[in-house]
Order: sequence, then C-alpha cells, then structure tokens
Amino acid sequence: IPVTIIQAAAVLITLTAVLGYVNERFIRLPTPIGVMLTALALSLGLLVFGTPAVSQWAQTFLDNLNFNSLVMDGLLSFLLFAGALTVNLDDLNKQKWPVLTLATVGILLSTFLVGTLTYFVLMLFGVNLPYIYALLFGALISPTDPIAVLGILKKLSVPKRIETLITGESLFNDGVGVVVFSVLLSFVEEGGGQPSVGSVALLFAEEAVGGILFGLVLGYLTYQLLKRVNNYSVEVLLTLAAVMGGYTLAQVIHTSGPLAMVVVGLFIGNRGRLFAMSETTREHLDTFWEMVDEVLNAVLFALIGLELLAVRFSGLNLAAALVAVPIALLSRTISVGGPMTLFRIRQNYAPYTIRMMVWGGLKGGISIALALSLPEGDERELLEVMTYGVVVFTILVQGLTVERIAKRMIEKA
Repeated sequence: IPVTIIQAAAVLITLTAVLGYVNERFIRLPTPIGVMLTALALSLGLLVFGTPAVSQWAQTFLDNLNFNSLVMDGLLSFLLFAGALTVNLDDLNKQKWPVLTLATVGILLSTFLVGTLTYFVLMLFGVNLPYIYALLFGALISPTDPIAVLGILKKLSVPKRIETLITGESLFNDGVGVVVFSVLLSFVEEGGGQPSVGSVALLFAEEAVGGILFGLVLGYLTYQLLKRVNNYSVEVLLTLAAVMGGYTLAQVIHTSGPLAMVVVGLFIGNRGRLFAMSETTREHLDTFWEMVDEVLNAVLFALIGLELLAVRFSGLNLAAALVAVPIALLSRTISVGGPMTLFRIRQNYAPYTIRMMVWGGLKGGISIALALSLPEGDERELLEVMTYGVVVFTILVQGLTVERIAKRMIEKA
C-alpha cells in the first residue's frame, strides 16, 4: 500500500518514540545507541519470526523511505547546523590547525589507506573489486560521527580542547568526506575514465571552497536579518529557513551543503548569538535546536537499526564486513595518530588524546547513506554490507565502551 510523506513520517517518529521509551525504561543506554540497539533487535525479530507479509511490508516501507535521500537531503543539514551552533569559535580557533589537518589530510590519507587495504585484502578472498570502488569505500567510511560520544565526554569533564578537537573534526570531516566521495563517484558515473589533476582540483574547489564561501554569505545575510528583528519566533524561523533553504540552494548550485551548514552554524552560533539576539531569543534558539538535534539523532539511529532489513547479506559479504572493521580502525589510527603526534610536540596534548580520538571516532548514518548512493550492482551490494558492519561495530562496541576507556585514561593521566 503506497504511503504519503506524512504517513511515513508518522510511522518513523512513532516507532522511534517507542524504541526510545523502551531504552529509557528498561535498557538505559545513551539514547542514540539504545534506540539503534532496540531497532536492531526489532529488525532481527522480524527477519527470524516475522511472517513473509510483515517482513515484505517492512522492507518495502524502508525502500520507499529512501535512506540516502532522507539523510543526505534532509537530516544532515539540521544535524550539522545544530552541532556547529554550539561550538565556541574562539575555542575552535585555538585548535584550527589540528582540526583542518584532520578534516583534510586525515580524510584523504584515511581514504587512501582504507581503499588500498580493502582492495588487496578482498583480492585475497578472490573478490576483484575495482580500485575506484575500494577508494569510494574509503571515502564513505572515513568521516566520523561522534554525536553519542560527545555527551559522554562532557559528563567525564574531558579537557575543553579535546572536546573541541573531536567536535571540530567531526563537523568538518563530514563535509570534506562527502566532497571526496562525490569527486570519486563522478568518475564512476562518467564511465571510469582516467581523471586529470585539473578536473579533480576544479570539482573539489567547486564543492569544498564553494560550500565554505556560500556558507559565509548565507551566514552573513541571516545575521543581518536577525539584527533587524527582536521576536524570537521570527528569529528561530529565520535560522530554520537558512538551514532548509540554504542547503537546497547549495545543492542547486553544486556546492557542498554540509560544509555550508557548518559555516552558517558557526557564524550564527557565535557572531549572531553575541550581536543579533536578545537573551530571550538565545534561550529559545538553543532549546529549539537542541530538541531538533536530539530528536533527529534518535530518528537517524533508529533508521540505522531498521536498515538491517534492507541489507542483502551473504557469506562472502559478511566475511568482507568482518575484515573491514580492523581495516577501518587501523586506517583511523594512522590517519589521526600521524598528524596528532606532530601536533602533540608543539601543543602539549594529553597522552590519551590520540587513543580517545581513534576509539571515539564512530561512524554513522552518513556512511550508510553514501553507500546507498552508489550505482546498482554487485559492488554496491558488497560495500553496503561492509559499511553497515563497520557502522554497527563502531556504535555498539566502541560507543558502549568509550566511557569506561575514557575514565580509565583520565584517571591515569
């Protein structure tokens, strides 16, 4: 039975609310992780015990939702803006070089390492995955999504500079990772021709530099509008328009919407908060976007758990997913550890910084959404399962142990 957008949203929100209640009442894990875990249990239950008709309806419902479009064209803009809105620009400025290095050099290095290791390891399994697809897997699995970890870090009184470092890296490497993925995907869609350095540089500049510049212009225009009114409902509506309208316009003019939203969020969260808002507006704005952030995060993690119903598993794909986990961890260790070892010499970071960043570097819905955007075929089916395996491992294993590990490291420091 076809469903409308409102009906689909009603089912999704209702299901997320029920899963959140079950977690809060009986499991009491951090909300995003608990919601995903209960959604996974529900998916497994449907696969094992559900009737064919119910299982088919659930799979059809997920297909109609279009995970990729829902995340990349909808949820991502709100989550990145809400995350950037709370970042102090002065704190971020003190960490600008590590953040920029990790979000650019770190992502590129991780993409190359994951892609190359995946290519050769799969070859040992007898799978001849084209190298460009291996690099695409590297690009989509490299961005981090430490939303669940940030709440834990705050409760543990982690030094502000480490919290800012992890937040800044995650905000910017999401955008850069999407740009790198888009650049690589464009060559696959154009028939796999040999890319020139010039065409790569032009496309990267259009997406990344264009996204940042567009974000600055949009942030400044929104700031000017906020200065001219003193009505919190109108001002909240203006920020909502900047996110929804700005992200849509960024897609139309082919610049990076994710990077634009990060820049707009930083602009409004700092300059806008100080010079364009009353105390009443600041309180309402913070409350509104905090709620949006928490609700949409719960929805996103519920979707990740439910996506188990749509992933096509096989023995080979499962083996590849198991191998992908250590590859992703090793590559993150090198891509974070290398640059941060150099920065530790000059900036005197705590000795546990690298380990916390590696283990706290969770993967999330963006990685799955990017995998689902690949062209139909055996390569996509393989990379979907590998991506899903890495995401579930990082959230459930790393996400559920990072608090204990962080406590131990801080106590020893």
